[in-house]
Amino acid sequence: MSATSLGSTLPYLPNNAINQWGSNVILHCRVSGFSQPRPSFSLKFVNSANWRREKVGFIVNSYNSESTVTIPDDDVRVLDENVSARLDDGGSDNGNGKLPPDNGGNGEGGGGADDGNGDDGEEKEFGSILKFEEVMRETEKYGATLPNDILEAAKTTGIRELILMRYLELQGTAGPLGFLMRHCAMLRNRMLADPAFLFKIGTEIVIDSCCATFAEVQKRGKDFWTEFELYLADLLVGVVVNVALVGMLAPYVRIGNRSTSAVGFLGGIRRACNELPSSVFEAERPGSRFSVKQRMASYLYTGVLQGGVGFGCGIVGQGIANLIMTAKRSIKKSDEDIPVPPLIKSALLWGAFLAISSNTRYQVINGLERVVETSPLAKNFPPVALAFTVGVRFANNVYGGMQFVDWARWSGVQ
Repeated sequence: MSATSLGSTLPYLPNNAINQWGSNVILHCRVSGFSQPRPSFSLKFVNSANWRREKVGFIVNSYNSESTVTIPDDDVRVLDENVSARLDDGGSDNGNGKLPPDNGGNGEGGGGADDGNGDDGEEKEFGSILKFEEVMRETEKYGATLPNDILEAAKTTGIRELILMRYLELQGTAGPLGFLMRHCAMLRNRMLADPAFLFKIGTEIVIDSCCATFAEVQKRGKDFWTEFELYLADLLVGVVVNVALVGMLAPYVRIGNRSTSAVGFLGGIRRACNELPSSVFEAERPGSRFSVKQRMASYLYTGVLQGGVGFGCGIVGQGIANLIMTAKRSIKKSDEDIPVPPLIKSALLWGAFLAISSNTRYQVINGLERVVETSPLAKNFPPVALAFTVGVRFANNVYGGMQFVDWARWSGVQ
């Protein structure tokens, strides 16, 4: 069964119970705005399974009175109240406060299998959820100021202890990192999810630049310094591509409630994309749960994004190289000059290569790094994970470089 809002900002609230639940379902929500002149609020309940539940009754409680209204009535409305949106299992003793209950719900109210061990595991790994007063108390100890989104999340849903402490420590770092942690949410959220994020980007840039330099020296030989501009253009484009590849697939912390204000077809696509994991093998965290379909869609979505980055970088990088080659040949021509590579065809090759080959390889790398980082050995001795990152990314760069040469020759670009 799924509950979604037809005329308000209530988010889509799905569950995947195969059988009917053995408890009542209570949906608490607060209306924050109306899209129609006449105040109205409607909920749509969808039963997507192949079974039918008899005697279904839905009740809407008005928080500032004790009156109740049973759906479907013509004038159902929920009044404003300072109550955070949440789901409850109606006080059942077998659901552990989850939807669906831990046992998946068998229609008979059978006992749960893990007795809430999922929440216990999250609390063990990420710490307890700190309330607003606790968050502000810890923040004052560091003499820090929280960004607006973290502050709003602390007021509404609370903040996991590990996430808060990691932010407070990183934002106090001297130099550019501390400044970026306070003012760049994109970097901040990735560092909170993976403190080794910058190490991975740096590793990727250094390895790729070294491999590219070695290859360029071998290819250009004695003409390396006379064609240094071409090498530099390729190097700069490579840095942009590396940052994009690592950054797009990096896990990040989702802070607070995600926006549901977008409406219409494009708004639905935007919401669906925001719900996707950053990579196929991204680990689940508090507030982030991914289905198999979402992970499959993530592969296609990141492929499209990386293809766009590859095409754009191909236009810029190959365009600069072609301009330099054309300018030099207008001054001095030689019989040994190679043909100027076609601009659009080269850009399309870059786009296809990043969308298919690079996307697949870096998805696998992220999965392998996750396995190593969560292993007991790496947790007890962190340099193991860092050494693995260096090794696997070096091997990937060598293989990817050879594969790109094959693609370029097959397509006729080189």
